[in-house]
This record gives sequence, structure tokens and C-alpha cells, in this order.
Amino acid sequence: MAQPRRKASALPFESIYRHGFARVAAATPRVEVASPAFNATHTLELAARAGREHAVLVVFPELGLSAYSNEDLFQQDALLDASLEALATVVSSSRDLAPAIAVGLPIRADDRLFNCAVLVHRGRILGATPKSYLPNYREFYEKRHFAPAGQAVSRSLRLLGQDVPFGPDLLFVARDLPGFTLHLEVCEDLWVPLPPSTLAALAGATVLANLSASDITVGKADYRRLLCASQSARCVAACIYTGAGPGESTTEVTWDGHALVYENGERLAESERFPRQPGIVTADIDLDHLRQERMRLTSFGDNAQAHSASLAEFRRIEFEIGVPAGRVLLQRRLERFPYVPSDPSRRDARCAEVYDIQVAGLMKRLSATGLEKVVIGISGGLDSTQAALVAVRAFDRLGLPRRNILGYTLPGLGTSRHTFDSAHALMKVLGIAAGEIDIRAASKLMLERIGHPAAKGASVYDVTYENVQAGERTSHLFRLANLHGGLVLGTGDLSELALGFTTYGVGDHMSHYNVNASVPKTLIRHLIRWLVQTKQFDASTLAVLTRIVETRISPELLPGSGEEPDQSSEAVVGPYELQDFHLYYTSRFGYRPSKVAFLAHAAWGDRKSGDWPDTVPLAERHEYDLGTVTHWLEVFLRRFFQGSQFKRSAMPNGPKVGSGGSLSPRGDWRAPSDSPATVWLEELRANVAAGQARKARRR
Repeated sequence: MAQPRRKASALPFESIYRHGFARVAAATPRVEVASPAFNATHTLELAARAGREHAVLVVFPELGLSAYSNEDLFQQDALLDASLEALATVVSSSRDLAPAIAVGLPIRADDRLFNCAVLVHRGRILGATPKSYLPNYREFYEKRHFAPAGQAVSRSLRLLGQDVPFGPDLLFVARDLPGFTLHLEVCEDLWVPLPPSTLAALAGATVLANLSASDITVGKADYRRLLCASQSARCVAACIYTGAGPGESTTEVTWDGHALVYENGERLAESERFPRQPGIVTADIDLDHLRQERMRLTSFGDNAQAHSASLAEFRRIEFEIGVPAGRVLLQRRLERFPYVPSDPSRRDARCAEVYDIQVAGLMKRLSATGLEKVVIGISGGLDSTQAALVAVRAFDRLGLPRRNILGYTLPGLGTSRHTFDSAHALMKVLGIAAGEIDIRAASKLMLERIGHPAAKGASVYDVTYENVQAGERTSHLFRLANLHGGLVLGTGDLSELALGFTTYGVGDHMSHYNVNASVPKTLIRHLIRWLVQTKQFDASTLAVLTRIVETRISPELLPGSGEEPDQSSEAVVGPYELQDFHLYYTSRFGYRPSKVAFLAHAAWGDRKSGDWPDTVPLAERHEYDLGTVTHWLEVFLRRFFQGSQFKRSAMPNGPKVGSGGSLSPRGDWRAPSDSPATVWLEELRANVAAGQARKARRR
């Protein structure tokens, strides 16, 4: 059943549980073979630890109460009785423990013995899931001792005085934690072509727990990671995997105690392997992420429909999981720059791929039109530099001369000497054709003809004053393209489109093809710094790129000192690093504004925490308090939802680059141009501390 998020007063803003997260734990206990009482004691110690760390679920290995490596001892009633007694101990003690506990043990039913995962919570046995697929190859002989789930006759068991649902078709639904639906499976179940958890995910499970034993051989850990990553991605789910570790018999094999947590293909947590001591790893699962992804992926629903007969067999067991009431700070790693990789090992490949996508898009457009020239307005800023770099690569690959890239700098009423010189220097070092057209006289004439006060010397520098210059530039570029038989290459970026910080129509909004349309400002800055850091050009070119990337971001449409850019884009629309963060989580995932604020503050609240891309200088490693985040998020919401969609609805073609999406109405983003921002602003103000927001607005 769909449920709204609990009211703001129910949980503190600093709690992950207020924002659609759930903390889970994967445990690697110490066990002793054929010693259920010992194993129960150690299980409970780790369950208590998981509770202290505010987890709502802790998962233990396969047959963890009995130990996995008992072999023919599983046919001894004494061991089976002791295993049930160990379960009774866990059930009784769970009354005083916070998390739900998934444990493994052998259970007799229907004159057979089943290898089961059992979910225990607050003194209740919520269900028992028998293993579906028993390995009986190489070192495994499970069919010697156990029966597969398919041989079970009963759909419920009388276990320790409780009537317990029994089968691989159980979904455990937490009524008080929207989006948390758990399915249990056991080891080999994950290794088959169609795991039970796949059908469970299609039936609604978002958290897939695999209780495993899994002895270790060389290279097997990588295969487990691949399995968990793939299963979580294909099922759009969280996968919790935990394997047997210290204390299992090493008569024939060894155990490495491997525990993993993945979410939609991304690894959130991994344990130390071959641990000397028992332990747990925890991860904060984003349930909203999973819900949003499934809702958007229409093929997920189609696949569920194709298996509707099987899915109808699943049983839903509802319970109150008991959400922690106090502050629970987010422990999940967050990228400050979600469009930018902070891991240097992935950075080079990711940056090269961005250029490849942009270049491939431009090459196709040139070949489709039969044109061999492009016209670019070169401002001496980030965006036009990126477009010029893409054009150079495209022309090189096409075997066209760089002189066919017609660069023009068009100084206006606010152009500084700094950017003017940078524009000329860039065109020179890249070897493209360099032109200059001074638009000041044309702009003044336009201002005069429309009767603008500035034409008579008044210091009126309004939006008309600015847009007259932007329009003159674009008008010149299109007529130059007509004259020379080329296409106008757009330079405006994704961030400007999101914020509507672009002049509509005859302005920088328009071009024949825009290679930057899906590339945010923070990524463009990173890409250029990457080129410099990896020395992909000669020294003179790198010096020019460094000069440009260190220049203040400015439209340069207002009169200033003349030497350096005085006008600041970020003073109007906010820090791009924050606004790109807001854009990513708003457009890509559809999160509530209060959650976006929570995430932004977690990522940006302390400059000393977390990882930074190595391309960000120390002086630019900023931090923002919650009030500042909320202030600029309000600006973003108003501009994005209410003030600028009409510009995006008429944007030119350009390639989609990142998974963060594009804002093209023909691609990732279709929205009405006349929508108000009311519901987003109201949600933010209702669910973020009002005092913090007021404090920011007074600044």
C-alpha cells in the first residue's frame, strides 16, 4: 500500500529513517562446528551490536546456528534438537533487541530436513525460507543431507510453539518503514540462472538477503561481487550477502567470512575477508532510490507481468520493524559532485568517455548535414572552451582542417580584458580560425532604438540591457554560419538550462547543435582540469586552459572595471556545485526537496569529511550549512520548476552524456512550461527547520 512519508515531527531531520533510508547489517560471527549454544551466544552479541548501530536488519550466514560444515552430523537428532534450542534462545533474547534477525539452521519438516533461513523479530518467528537449489557437485554434497524447497508439502510449520509461514515465497513487509520489503534466500539460490530473489523482486521485494556459507577458492570473491552487483542491478534492489567465516571446519575447504551489501549495482559495504574476529558491516540503503527506479523503468513492470502467475503465489507477512526514534546520521558515501567521479582509478576512463560521446554526436551531425564548418562564439569562459575542445577532436577524427572551426570573440559592454585575452589565446593555441566582432556599437544602437534609458547615459543595467548583448552575439553567429556554410555550435551547459540562466530564442539558448546540453558546469570545469592534470596538450595550451578554468564564472553583460570579470553568475543563481547537486537528485531521482537538502548538507556540511576529486584545489573545497543549502535549494526549485521550462521545451539538439540525464523534451525531461513550484517549495519549508531557512534568507 502506498504510504506518505511520516510527518516531519515524528523523526528528527538528522535521521536517515525520515528520508527513506534503512540501515542494514551483514554479520560474520565466530562459530564452532556442532555447537549451537555457542553459536547462538555469538549471534546474539553481533545482533546487539547491529542494534546499537541503529540497523533494522542483521543477516547471518547459512546454517550459522548449527555451523555449515557438519556434514553427516546433520543426520543426528542431537544436533538438530540443539539447533532448535539455539533458535529458541535467539527468539527469546530478540525481545530486547532492536533489529530483525535472519539466521540459518536445519529444520525438520514433512519427513525431510531443510536448510532454512529464519527471520526473527522481537520474540516472534516471522517466517522460515528453505533453500531451493542444493549444490551437489565438486566439494558440495548437500543433497546427501537436505531436501530442496520444492519437496516441501507444508506451507506453514509449528515451530517453538508458533505457527510460522514456510516456503521460498515469503515477503516480509515493514509497515512502519515504507519501501522496505525483505526476501530471504540461501547461498546457491543466488548462483542459478533464475534465483528465487529475482521473482521476489518482481513481486515487490526491495531488500534481498542471501545467507551463504560459500567456501573460498582463488578468485571466488570477485565472482561473488559480480553476482551481488548484477543481481542488485537487474532486480533494482539491495542485496545483502554474508558468508561463513571463522570456526567452520577446514577438513577439506577454507572459509573467508565475506560480507557484502549492494544497491542497484553499487557496492555500499564490504567486510574484511579472513577476519580474526567476528564483526558486522553496515550500509544505509536508499529505499526511495529503488522505488523511483522501479517506477521509471517500464520494462521492470513488463517483466513482472510476464511472470504474474508465479508472483501471485508470494505471501506478504506484515510487521512493525521498529524504526529508531533518535538522530541517525547518514553513513553512506555521497559524492559532492555526483556528475564527477572522485575515484582517480575511474576518472580517466570516465572523462575520456564524456569527450567521446560529445565528439561522436558532433561528427554525426556534421556528416548528416554535409557541412564541414562550425561557428563558435568564444568568450574565454568554461563552456565555449569545452565546445571548442570537442570541435577540435571531432574535426581531427573526421580529417577536417581545424581552420574550418570558425571561432569568434564578440566583446560587449561588460567584456573584461582578462576573458578577451583568454579567448584570443585559446583560438591561437588550438589552431582554429580566429575572428573578432565588437558588438558594443550594435548593442548601443539597439538600446537607443528601443528607447532604453542606458542609451541616454542612465545607469540602468536590467535584463533588457543584458539580453540585447546576448541577442547581438547569437544573431551574428547565425549570420556568420549562413555566410560560411557552417552550423552554429552551442556552448550553454546543463546547469544553465536547469536554472534558466540563458537568453531565450535569439540568445545563447539557441544554436544548430549543442554539445554541452547534457554536461553540467561542475563536470566541464573538471574535464578541463583533467586535461591539464594529465598533460594532454603542449605547455602553451595547458597554460591557457589553466587561466580559463581559474576565471570567475560570469556572463559579462554588465559594465565593470574592465580588467577582470566583475559580474558573478553564482551570486545570482547560487554556487554551481550546490545547484548541480540539487539538479541531480531532483531530476534523476525525483526526491522530495527536504531529502535533497538532507543529502546536500550531508555531502557539503563539512569540507574535511568524505572524498574530493583530486582536480579540486584546496582553496575551492567549500562547505555549506543547512541554512545556506536550503536558501539556494529554494532558488533552484523556483527557477527549475516554475521559471524556465519554456526554454528547455525549445532547446536545440544535443547528445545525452551522463546517467544524470538530459533536460531535452525529446529525451529525459518532459514538463509543462506553466507549472508553479508551489508543492516543492511547500514540502521544503514544511520539512526543513524553518529557523535555519530564515537564517539563510537574512544573509
